[in-house]
Amino acid sequence: MANVTDLQTKYSKLAQEYSKLRAQNQVLKKAVVDEQANSASLKEQLKQRDQSLRKQEQEMDSLSFRNQQLAKRVELLQEELAVSEAKGKKGKSKGDSPSQHGLQTQSVFDEDLQKKIEENERLHIQFYEADEQHRRQEAELKARLEELEKDAEQHQTAVDLLTTKYVETIERLQSDKARLEVKSQTLEREAKECRMRTEECQQQLRRCQSELNRQVKQSSSVIQEKVPFNDTKFSDYNSLNVPSHNRRHQLKARDVAGQALSFIQDLVAALLNFHSYTEQRVHIYPLDSSIEPISPLNQKFSQYLHENAAYVRPLEDSFLQLYQSITEDTVTVLETVVKLKSFADNFSTYTHFLQKILPYQLKSLEEECEAPLCTTALTAKNKELQSDTKKVTSVFEKLQNYINLLALPSVRQDAMPQSSTSAVFTQLAACLHSLHDAIKEMSKHYNQKAGIEQELPTVTQKLCTTTECLLGSLGSLTSSTGKIATFFSNNLDFFTSSGYNPRGCTVALNPLQAESMLANKKKAAIYINAIKKARPQSVPYREALSNRRILTSSTESREGLTQQVQQSQEKIARLEQEKEHWLLEAQLGKVRLEKENQRIADLEAQLAAALGGSPNSQTAAASTLAQSQEEAETELRATGKETTLCTSLVGMLCTTPTVEHVGDEESREQLIKTHYMARVGELTTQLQISDSKAVHFHSECRALAKRLTIAEKSRETLSDDVKMANQNITRLQDELATTKRSYEDQLSMMSDHLCSMNETLSKQREEIDTLKLGSKGNAKKNKGR
Repeated sequence: MANVTDLQTKYSKLAQEYSKLRAQNQVLKKAVVDEQANSASLKEQLKQRDQSLRKQEQEMDSLSFRNQQLAKRVELLQEELAVSEAKGKKGKSKGDSPSQHGLQTQSVFDEDLQKKIEENERLHIQFYEADEQHRRQEAELKARLEELEKDAEQHQTAVDLLTTKYVETIERLQSDKARLEVKSQTLEREAKECRMRTEECQQQLRRCQSELNRQVKQSSSVIQEKVPFNDTKFSDYNSLNVPSHNRRHQLKARDVAGQALSFIQDLVAALLNFHSYTEQRVHIYPLDSSIEPISPLNQKFSQYLHENAAYVRPLEDSFLQLYQSITEDTVTVLETVVKLKSFADNFSTYTHFLQKILPYQLKSLEEECEAPLCTTALTAKNKELQSDTKKVTSVFEKLQNYINLLALPSVRQDAMPQSSTSAVFTQLAACLHSLHDAIKEMSKHYNQKAGIEQELPTVTQKLCTTTECLLGSLGSLTSSTGKIATFFSNNLDFFTSSGYNPRGCTVALNPLQAESMLANKKKAAIYINAIKKARPQSVPYREALSNRRILTSSTESREGLTQQVQQSQEKIARLEQEKEHWLLEAQLGKVRLEKENQRIADLEAQLAAALGGSPNSQTAAASTLAQSQEEAETELRATGKETTLCTSLVGMLCTTPTVEHVGDEESREQLIKTHYMARVGELTTQLQISDSKAVHFHSECRALAKRLTIAEKSRETLSDDVKMANQNITRLQDELATTKRSYEDQLSMMSDHLCSMNETLSKQREEIDTLKLGSKGNAKKNKGR
């Protein structure tokens, strides 16, 4: 059983990790898409910056080229100025017109030189500013590129971790699948063995039925011939209209009360957990009480929920007192069960508590809907939970009314007839089923709400833990209510049947008759003890009739013990069906079958040995049986008749024409028949359960296979996304490298082109200058001529 719980916890943990990884995967996909968009925008910005950089570099190159031209021009002008000054010194004696002409040309050169110097300074300033701006832009782009590379590395590490986790989970699922396949094969083999054993048991049952039918015919013939008188058919011999004590009914009532007590304890524990975790959730969501104060409404709601133990614990205590009041020596009917009233009062108190907290619960859900991050889906789930809460409270009110009706006969006599009691029990069973359905629906809506809340960005780990605990309490509450509803429906015939009824009337038993019944039981016990001590030689007719009633009651007690054993077996089987997993139950099926065969053998031995009933009644009936046997032997010797031997599979019975032995034989055969019928029904139920569990296992394996294929597909898509991201990164790096190389090549080509252009311009200027000098020399020569 521990292995089953470990497997279930492992599967639940795997499912939680898988859901978390899926959520992280979605976040990573969104991050990758955002980073791709950012990278595209950065590429565009980089292209624009490169274009502006090229323009600025071109301007810078043109400015430097212009600067070089201006510098050469200034040098030429300075040389011309020096030449003109030297010529002016030499030609001072020639006249005023040349000096004036030189001064004018010098002033023109000076103005031109001043303009060129100013233009050169302005160009130097622009060049410096462009250079600084280029450096700043380059530094920013480098920093941005480093950040992007770091982000890409982080994303790559996250993707690697996710891939490793997915690989591990897939390997675990594959190993679990193989193990489950092996176990399914073993289960199929064991199911075949169980079918073969059931066939053998059916054959044995047929043989037993044929033998029992033969013995029944024989016994009925003996009874018809030898027992012509039966005082139970005539009411004149029962002047005291008091029923006999039904010990079998008492044992059944105590067993049923014990089962109900265990279910009530589970229900109380589930209700305590549900109210406590609801209180914790109120303190956490929508406002965390450790950070900011919660609303006054939620404070009042939390205060009421904190007091839930004062309303829930008395349910268990009062039902425990009710169980302790039902014993083997009491009379258990609705008119005598006084402790049921205290349980009904405590249940009414708890129902009033639910009615008191209902408006606060509805307002708390409305406050969650008014939260800023509450989505439309979450609002819809909160409205569904409001309707579920109202429905659960109304069902508890109905249960309160029915339980109060059942508690009325113990307070007031003749409060409710037998037909009305049966109707109340039937309606109570239907109400318990409706309670199970309502709580199951509420648990389903809470699960859906928890799944929606986990996708919110503001959900904390504390809220997730509290929600998981709340879902667990709802699951246990659903399980306990389902068990109670099933238990009540299975025992509805016992609840509606009248265990004690006076002979010849249908009126219910009152407390006075119950007291007289217990007094008669004490007198009978005293009388039996007196018979044990006295051991008279002869028995009067009245005492023989009382002894026969004692034997009948002992037979009934033996039947009660047999029924109790069968009920305990049914309880064990039901608990195993509810708590154990199909794997362990299938593995232990063979062991349980051997135990049942051993138990059948033990019961057969006990039934063969117990001719007069239980050990308490054997010694009491020994003297009467001995005397009746002696009288029967004398009569048989006189008439020449012989005793009859009855043999069967479970023993041998020596029948004599006495009323006591005839009754024992009939009751023994009836017990054997009922026992084997119950055994056959139990084996058929076990076979059906094993078949249903095999079908369930097959469907579960198919679901696991589907989950595995879905996980593999998601892993393939994720690996494809990772490959695409890596390809995009490498492509961006290649594009960046190619753009860098192209920019460098363009810059080198432009610099070479500018150098060649500068050389050609300088050559052209030199030629122009030489031509100007040649033209000036020719002009001077012409003037000299």
